[in-house]
Amino acid sequence: MIGREPKLHNDLFFVCSLIEYIGRVTKNKRADIVNLIGKDVITHYFELADVYHSQPIENTAYHIIEKYGIKEGGFDNISENLRVPTVFDIAKVYKRLIVNITENTSSQFIDVLIEVYNSGISAKIDDYTCSMYYENPEYIYLSYLDGAPLKD
Repeated sequence: MIGREPKLHNDLFFVCSLIEYIGRVTKNKRADIVNLIGKDVITHYFELADVYHSQPIENTAYHIIEKYGIKEGGFDNISENLRVPTVFDIAKVYKRLIVNITENTSSQFIDVLIEVYNSGISAKIDDYTCSMYYENPEYIYLSYLDGAPLKD
């Protein structure tokens, strides 16, 4: 481990940041980005995250947008919101959830990433008008397991 967290967690954080950035720029749901580029591409950027991480995220994101022909969508979760978390704030939420799931199962990061982004909890995390994205990580994890936000 170099730094405050394991390298694989940092690589996962980079991939989640990239997905979030591409989603914002192209106004697409994050699940749509994940599904469009697919497991092989996600795995590539995960495995080479330390190389890509040394470049501005914009460069890598625009390369992916162009290479995979990602068109502008109609999902805009930032322009109407007064309080918008940063790309990295949201990436951290996803990274923590994915790590939590992998630590409690025998699943691999990329498989869990695809599952999480395609889950109902992803729609809640990406809705910045609700509180899900800033809930505590354990609450988000338990909500994911339950398939919906837990009742108070």
